[in-house]
Amino acid sequence: MESCNCIEPQWPADELLMKYQYISDFFIALAYFSIPLELIYFVKKSAVFPYRWVLVQFGAFIVLCGATHLINLWTFNMHSRTVAIVMTTAKVLTAVVSCATALMLVHIIPDLLSVKTRELFLKNKAAELDREMGLIRTQEETGRHVRMLTHEIRSTLDRHTILKTTLVELGRTLALEECALWMPTRTGLELQLSYTLRQQNPVGYTVPIQLPVINQVFSSNHAVKISPNCPVARLRPLAGKYMPGEVVAVRVPLLHLSNFQINDWPELSTKRYALMVLMLPSDSARQWHVHELELVEVVADQVAVALSHAAILEESMRARDLLMQQNIALDSARREAETAIRARNDFLAVMNHEMRTPMHAIIALSSLLQETELTPEQRLMVETILKSSNLLATLINDVLDLSRLEDGSLQLQIGTFNLHAVFREVLNLIKPIASVKKLLVALNLAPDLPEYAVGDEKRLMQTLLNVVGNAVKFTKEGNISITGFVAKSESLRDSRAPEFFPVPSENHFYLRVQVKDSGSGISPQDIPNLFTKFAQNQAIALRNSSGSGLGLAICKRFVNLMEGHIWIESEGLGKGCTAIFIVKLGIPEHSNDSNLSFIPKMPVHGQTNFPGLKVLVMDENGVSRSVTKGLLLHLGCDVMTVSSVEECFRVVSHEHQVVFMDVCVPGIDGYEVAVHIHEKFTRRHERPLIVALTGSTDNLTKDNCMRVGMDGVILKPVSLEKMRSVLSDLLEHRVLFEST
Repeated sequence: MESCNCIEPQWPADELLMKYQYISDFFIALAYFSIPLELIYFVKKSAVFPYRWVLVQFGAFIVLCGATHLINLWTFNMHSRTVAIVMTTAKVLTAVVSCATALMLVHIIPDLLSVKTRELFLKNKAAELDREMGLIRTQEETGRHVRMLTHEIRSTLDRHTILKTTLVELGRTLALEECALWMPTRTGLELQLSYTLRQQNPVGYTVPIQLPVINQVFSSNHAVKISPNCPVARLRPLAGKYMPGEVVAVRVPLLHLSNFQINDWPELSTKRYALMVLMLPSDSARQWHVHELELVEVVADQVAVALSHAAILEESMRARDLLMQQNIALDSARREAETAIRARNDFLAVMNHEMRTPMHAIIALSSLLQETELTPEQRLMVETILKSSNLLATLINDVLDLSRLEDGSLQLQIGTFNLHAVFREVLNLIKPIASVKKLLVALNLAPDLPEYAVGDEKRLMQTLLNVVGNAVKFTKEGNISITGFVAKSESLRDSRAPEFFPVPSENHFYLRVQVKDSGSGISPQDIPNLFTKFAQNQAIALRNSSGSGLGLAICKRFVNLMEGHIWIESEGLGKGCTAIFIVKLGIPEHSNDSNLSFIPKMPVHGQTNFPGLKVLVMDENGVSRSVTKGLLLHLGCDVMTVSSVEECFRVVSHEHQVVFMDVCVPGIDGYEVAVHIHEKFTRRHERPLIVALTGSTDNLTKDNCMRVGMDGVILKPVSLEKMRSVLSDLLEHRVLFEST
């Protein structure tokens, strides 16, 4: 015993008690060692546990506690100092770990409590989300109903179908007992029961629109709960003891076409509303929910839009029907106008040809008669016949020109011409008439006025001749001056013609012509009427009835075609007047162009007769044929006449130098003759010159003559001087085209 280094127990223990403690320590140690194994298993399997390090620390504490109890098994008997040291070390480590674990729990427990708080918060949030999801589902259900109702409502654009469908679909969707629509009357002072859900034939009674309950609904944008006993809610008789269900009313805006603004949303009318009343089933605890009221409000707005679309459709259909009627009327008027124009043109074409044929005879025979020995009284009568005939021919030309100007078929014939020669020719034509009246006519052309210009020579000459002719016609004594010069840019604009916008350029110039006379003059109030067709100055008309009232009207249209302007200036009656017009002319690219040599020159009067000139005349009209023959015989020609195409084919030969043939409007016989002559005489110097005599003034006739190779076109009637001039030019240039 002396050599044993043992520590005796401080307190002697009973052997049985010691045995129980021994067994208990063993099982405690076993339990302590098994718990860490279970914690390790838990940590391994739990991938999201946030306090792994705490579990490790707690496991170490348990292991140390188990080790302490296990070591304690050796302390019930005599044990060595080593056991005591191990036991002490284990207890010290256990104490340290226990304290550390306790401190750590003090830190962790608040976190665990906050986790619990967050868990409660999340539970509350989850409950709130559940409620919101319920609202969303309710809204989705409401939206589904709205889409369904909108589809049903907008599936038609008939107003009655829209309103009836609205009541039916609302009644089915919301399980309503009754649904009705009150529409305003025409006076706007009452609401009339127009549509109901259950009643097939609404009674149609009315209520004043100024009722407080109606004003309450109309003043709100939302559905309003109203009393079941108010006039607009008494839709069905009360069923005994049953309580009526809740009733709501909502306004339905009535949009009209007048409420729609350009590039803007429709503006709601504050005076025109319909009233929709909805009633829940009687004796029912059911109440109106918010989403149901929202559904009713949305449907009311959709009904308003659908009704506006229906109104627009009805208005567009009425407008379409009206437009179709107008189009039919316009098309009928257009066809009638086209028919009238064709009839007028056909009539004018026939009358032109038929009138020019006898005029040709009158003028030709009168001119021949004028060449004979006549007494002064006979010569005066012949001259009167010639003047009247020329006036009638001028009137025919004016009527035809005016007709073509009005229907737009007249086009300018642009070409290069001698501008100075036009003025001189007009002067030569007007001088004989002026000399009879002992009038002095002076022509002044500016030095800078181009000699050649590009434009319509005939229309310019016709305008100038008409203006100068008026001056001679209405001047009894004194003088007439004709002035032509290039208009300067500062003198182009005229305040009396704001629509005249001259545009100067390098390739064009504006010709200004002034014709001043010392005649009877014009009162200022009559000047605006001078350019109206068939209108004349009353004072002048009383003294001179030889005018038709067409000359200046046609001149104005010709000047407008030439992009110009014409006007009259006069200080009053007896003070003369000045006619001024401006026209736009082109400048030739090459003033020495070879084409200028073919420009028609002044008539050559040096050769008055053509002895031995063999001429063939083909004309189906006997009078016209005889007249033309008489003119040619008087000029010394050797004339042969034929009356048919076949006869012309048979007798024409290379001995004939000129062939005059009548070109009739209805057929193309004259054209066939020209083609046949070209085929018969292939050499140009052997072929006779072919000249068409025609009463047609349209361009088609001239184009056809050029197409078949004719050398000239002469417009009837033809006087002796005109025939002499034609033959002179024809023999000199071997080509002559008189514009028609």
